[in-house]
Amino acid sequence: MRKYKSGTRIRLSRSEQLFDLFNVILMFMLMAAVMIPLIHVVAASFSNPSAYVRHQGLLLAPIDFCLDAYRAVLKNKNILTGYANTLFVVVVGTAMNVFVTTIAAYVLSRKNVLWNNVIMMALVFSMYFSGGMIPFYLVVKGVGLNNSIWALIIPSLVSTYNLIIMRTSMAAVPESMEESAKLDGASHWTILWKIMFPLVKPTVAVICLYYAVTHWNAWFDSMLFIRDREHYPLQLILREILIQNDTTAMTAGGGDDYLISETIQFATIVVATLPILTIYPYIQKYFVKGVMIGAVKG
Repeated sequence: MRKYKSGTRIRLSRSEQLFDLFNVILMFMLMAAVMIPLIHVVAASFSNPSAYVRHQGLLLAPIDFCLDAYRAVLKNKNILTGYANTLFVVVVGTAMNVFVTTIAAYVLSRKNVLWNNVIMMALVFSMYFSGGMIPFYLVVKGVGLNNSIWALIIPSLVSTYNLIIMRTSMAAVPESMEESAKLDGASHWTILWKIMFPLVKPTVAVICLYYAVTHWNAWFDSMLFIRDREHYPLQLILREILIQNDTTAMTAGGGDDYLISETIQFATIVVATLPILTIYPYIQKYFVKGVMIGAVKG
């Protein structure tokens, strides 16, 4: 029996009941596949290092609750510097990304722009075919951005995928609104920020999250372009800790320090992931509306 908001009840056939049951079981399995590793990481980060080393298998709760790993992480100046660098890249980079993407999307969404379709095809072509890593590195180095934190922002200023989403959203706004604004003497700048931007706020929220998550998780570009450790973003520090097992900045070496280095890795993962996990639920509600707006026209 399936009940709808209107109060209507519909009796389901045997095959429909089995299909619903299969969906529920599948969703629980997918949820378990995602949640169990996360629970293990969080539980291990709060566990006593020596007790964790002796434990085998998954953890669903901390063993001998302990905050030593988090104390070591917060004392590590590389983590704090990495956090500051990453926050700068996320805040400044996302603001610049959204600003440039919004202006470009507005221009490309206007039907009277010369060579509009040609420009869009060239942008889409660049999304599928690029020069590769070495030409990209040479260009960034040639313009003087090497070993600069701006190398993590300016070369990736516009994402073609995000630009297409924003352009589609703006193209769905009725032309009559733009024409009425022009009759009242509004300029393109006024139309963009006073009319278009408020109407596509759900899409802007999604684009902001896309850019922010991309900047937050990025580590490869910083590995290519950044040489000074004081410019390292958080994800590059996390890579050193997890892949190269470099916890020397947080441990003094020997005995108990080796044990705590095991839980330090998990604590670092939690510290690096927590901001995005905190922000995501507030923007998640805009996802479907923001991405699909303008996709279906009546």
